[in-house]
Amino acid sequence: MDNQRLVLVFSLAAVLFLIYESWMQDYGQAPITPQAVSQPAASAPVATKDIPAVATTLETVTSSASMQDATQIAGEPPITVETDLLKLEISPRGGTIGGAWLLNYAVTPEQPESKFQLLKPLPPNMFVSQSGLLGEDASVLPTHESLFQSVQSTYRLGANDEQLNVVLSWKNNAGVEVRKDYTFTRGSYVINVRQAVTNATDAPLVAREYNQLQRTTFTDPHESRFVKNYIGGVYYSPEEKYKKVSFDEMNKGKLNQTVTDGWIAMIQHYFMAAWIAPQSIQETFYTNVLNNSRYIIGKYSPAVSIAPGTTQVFENQLFIGPKLQDTLASIAPGLDLAVDYGRLTFIAQPIYWVLRQIHSVVGNWGWSIIFLTILIKLAFYKLSETSYKSMANMRQLTPRLQALKDRYGDDKQRLNQAMMEMYKTEKINPLGGCLPILIQIPVFIALYWVLLESVEMRQAPFMLWLNNLSAPDPYFVLPLIMGVSMYIQQKLNPAPPDPMQAKVMMSLPFVFTVFFAFFPSGLVLYWVVNNLLSIAQQWHITRNIEKEAARRKR
Repeated sequence: MDNQRLVLVFSLAAVLFLIYESWMQDYGQAPITPQAVSQPAASAPVATKDIPAVATTLETVTSSASMQDATQIAGEPPITVETDLLKLEISPRGGTIGGAWLLNYAVTPEQPESKFQLLKPLPPNMFVSQSGLLGEDASVLPTHESLFQSVQSTYRLGANDEQLNVVLSWKNNAGVEVRKDYTFTRGSYVINVRQAVTNATDAPLVAREYNQLQRTTFTDPHESRFVKNYIGGVYYSPEEKYKKVSFDEMNKGKLNQTVTDGWIAMIQHYFMAAWIAPQSIQETFYTNVLNNSRYIIGKYSPAVSIAPGTTQVFENQLFIGPKLQDTLASIAPGLDLAVDYGRLTFIAQPIYWVLRQIHSVVGNWGWSIIFLTILIKLAFYKLSETSYKSMANMRQLTPRLQALKDRYGDDKQRLNQAMMEMYKTEKINPLGGCLPILIQIPVFIALYWVLLESVEMRQAPFMLWLNNLSAPDPYFVLPLIMGVSMYIQQKLNPAPPDPMQAKVMMSLPFVFTVFFAFFPSGLVLYWVVNNLLSIAQQWHITRNIEKEAARRKR
C-alpha cells in the first residue's frame, strides 16, 4: 500500500510539474543559428548583375530604423478603417498598420465597450505590420519608411457591402509608381494586400517585396501572473511544419530560410498576426532584432525584373485576429497550429472538437466543460473502477496492515515480506490502482491545454459570479470546493500506515487549493466536476465491497 500511495502522489506531482513547466518555458526548440543566405531564383530571367543584394538591402532598411520610425508612425495622421470585425489605423508612413482593435473582443468583461487592441505603434507592447519593396537603390522603391498618399482618411464597410478597398499610392520623379491596396471582406480577419509596381522608366527595374511583423515584448496587466503563455515569432513550412522562434533565439541568431507555401507570424495568448505567402513561390523567411528590444520576423520574395512600361503585382494575405482554430485551418495549411497544445496536440484536438460540438448544443462554455468532463469520466469509467476497487480492497486490509506494523516495528524487511504474503493470500495487487491513473494523465494535461489555449474561453461567462472562465474565481469558491472534494477523496481512500506519509497526503488538499486559486476558473471547474464524479464512483464501489465483506463475515 505504501508503494501504491507513493506512485499516486508522484503521478499527481508529475501532472502539476508538467503543467508548471509548460507555463514557465516554451516546448524545447533548439536555438536557431545563422545560416548562409540562399538566393531564390528570380521569377523572370534577369542578368545576375541586375539582381539587388537583397540581404544587404533588407539589413540596411531594418537596421537603420530606430524608435524614431515608430514615433513617425504614431505621429502621422492615420487612415482609419472599420469593418464588422476590425478597426485599423494605417499610417501613410509605409502603409504600416500601427493600430488594430478587435471589435468582438473586449479588454475586460466589465468594460465591453473598450475593445482589445492587438497592434499598437508605440511601446509598451508595440506591435505593427509592415511591408515594402527592395531594389538596387533604396530611393527607387518605397520601403515601410516611405510616405504614401491616400484620397481618403476614413474608410468604413457599409451595411450592404461585402468588401472594402483601401488604396495608397507612391511615386518618384524617375517614373516609378506603386499602388498598395488593402482589401477587407465582411466576416473575415484576413486582409488581402496587393502591391502593384509600374515601371514608367526606359530601363528594366529589379524589385523584391518584403512583409514583416515587428514588436516589443508583451505584458498583459489583465493576464494571470501564474499563467505564462508563449509570446514570440513562429513560422510554418511544409517540410518542417510549425516552428517557434522565441525572442531569445532571435537574439542568438538570425533566421534565413527559403520556404514555399508557408507563413510567418507573431503570436500571443489568444491572438496573432500572420503574413501568408502566395502559393508556389519560394520566399525567404528572416528575423532581426533592433535596439535589443524590437523583434522582427518577416519574409521577402524572389527578385523579379519589371520591363519598361509594364506592371508587376505582388499579392499576400495578412491575418490579424483571434486564434480561432477552425477559422485558421481554412485560411492556410498549418495556421491552426498557432493554437499551441504542445506535444499532446494529437489528444487535445479531438477533445477540442468534442467541446465545440457540445457547445453548439448547450450554448454555454461552462456547461460544455461540465458535459465534456462527464464524457471523459464515462470513457475512463472501467479504468477508474479498477483503481477504486483496488483502493477499496486495500481499505479493508488497513487494520491488518496496522497490526503487522505494530508486530514488526522497525524491521522493514520482515514487514514488507509479511505485507506481500498478505497481498498474495488476498489476491490483491497493491499497484493495481496506479496504472489506470497513469493512463489518464496525458488526457488531463491535453484538456488543460485545450481550456487554457482556446480563445473561446476568453471572458466566457458561466453562471452566478463566474462571468469569466479564463480568469481565476474572484471569490475563490471553486478552489475551496475543489479542496474539500480532495479531502473527501482522501477519507475514502485507505489511510497510510506511515504517520509521516499520512500527514503528507492530508496536506495535499490544502496545497492544491492554494495552487488552483490562481488557475483560470474554467480549469478549476473541470477539476471540481471530475472530483465530484470520482467521489460518487468511489463511494459506490467502496460501499458495495464493504457490503460484500460484511456478508462473508456473517
